[in-house]
Amino acid sequence: MEVDFTAPFASEQLKAIQSLMLVMDPELGINVIDMGLVYVLDFTESNKLQVQMTLTTPYCPMAGSITQAVQKSMESTFPDREIILELVWQPEWSPDLMTESGREQLNRQ
Repeated sequence: MEVDFTAPFASEQLKAIQSLMLVMDPELGINVIDMGLVYVLDFTESNKLQVQMTLTTPYCPMAGSITQAVQKSMESTFPDREIILELVWQPEWSPDLMTESGREQLNRQ
């Protein structure tokens, strides 16, 4: 996920990404940002943060754990915002969505 530093909410997006880099996929031990699981961090609505994310598969056995950790991470980072977490399946996740760091971590396992 890239941050457009000219966008109105760039500092908030960067703060969210830094927080989400502490949320790990429990099976792989790679954070959700490097896994490429977070698609959208939308701060445009007043007092809300909409997070659109996916999982590696709709049948992910750790879905509840991962989404709960993302929700809690955003709630603690942005306590004055309502966090709206939406799981989406398009685009479908693939390893191509991983960051270079994520791919390196996966290759070391």
